Amino acid sequence: MSFNRSIKIAPSILSADFANFGAEIRAIEAQGADWVHVDVMDGHFVPNLTFGPPAVAAFRRHVTTVMDVHLMISPVDAYIEAYATAGADIITAHVEAGPHIHRTMQAIRANGAKAGVALNPGTPAEAVGYLLDMVDMVCVMTVNPGFGGQKFIHSQIDKVSKLRAMIGDRPIHIEIDGGVTPETAPLVVAAGADVLVAGSAVFKGGSVDNPDTYGQNMRDIRNAIPSARG
Repeated sequence: MSFNRSIKIAPSILSADFANFGAEIRAIEAQGADWVHVDVMDGHFVPNLTFGPPAVAAFRRHVTTVMDVHLMISPVDAYIEAYATAGADIITAHVEAGPHIHRTMQAIRANGAKAGVALNPGTPAEAVGYLLDMVDMVCVMTVNPGFGGQKFIHSQIDKVSKLRAMIGDRPIHIEIDGGVTPETAPLVVAAGADVLVAGSAVFKGGSVDNPDTYGQNMRDIRNAIPSARG
């Protein structure tokens, strides 16, 4: 995984057809997805339950790009090895998920994955200030984590700008997770984001039998962005 700041769209398979994950992953990649985003939820840190390590390992067989695994779980450290073994290229853990986020980032890298750190909407950018020399990505939650299809929280745009300034020339991605649409994508890209997680905005109206819609939805997001970078 070489680093670059080109805009990457990472469809969240939380919005895919749960009975057809392999075909859905192949469809979004064929239609231009840069990464595949996997939302892991535990029903404790967030109010929903999703994918354990065996499911992620099953997804891995179909992912040819980058598998971006977002752990919305607490405690988190005990599960890092299992998700790394399942094939995660990037593992993201939340600042809020435990008392020793520095140790968590060390553990992710020690298990061979890229390390991401996520911030809930109520957590300030400064919470990751002392982690920036040991992370590969900062994920800004632009909705409260737990469910897809929520409305974008506009106050987070300022957080993205602060992070962009804090990161400087470090090779660190800024990922946006929540409420990404053709309307909100230009705002976060202008603030400094380069990875856009999109669930319902990519999968709406399409299916494995009608995958062209996925491609059009992703193009709609990409086509909205150039004016923000100009």
